[in-house]
Amino acid sequence: MSSAAHKMKVLSLYRQLLRESQKFSSYNFRNYALRRVRDAFRENKALTDSSKIQAEMEYARKNLDIIKRQALISQMFRADKLVIEK
Repeated sequence: MSSAAHKMKVLSLYRQLLRESQKFSSYNFRNYALRRVRDAFRENKALTDSSKIQAEMEYARKNLDIIKRQALISQMFRADKLVIEK
């Protein structure tokens, strides 16, 4: 796979994770998920070994599924907005 195509896949996965993290109804969970996604991608930004990159991509895909499921559950059981959100 070419470097450009690989970068596009990584960027696409990053955007999906950020989009899904925005769907949490709880302010605290939403910010935590966004922070974890950003930190994980920044931490692995300098990876060059293709096997490690693939392992991290697979880990991110699993986390995407978890975030989707948890965001859906959080939308089913909404709570009042916090003062900081208003």
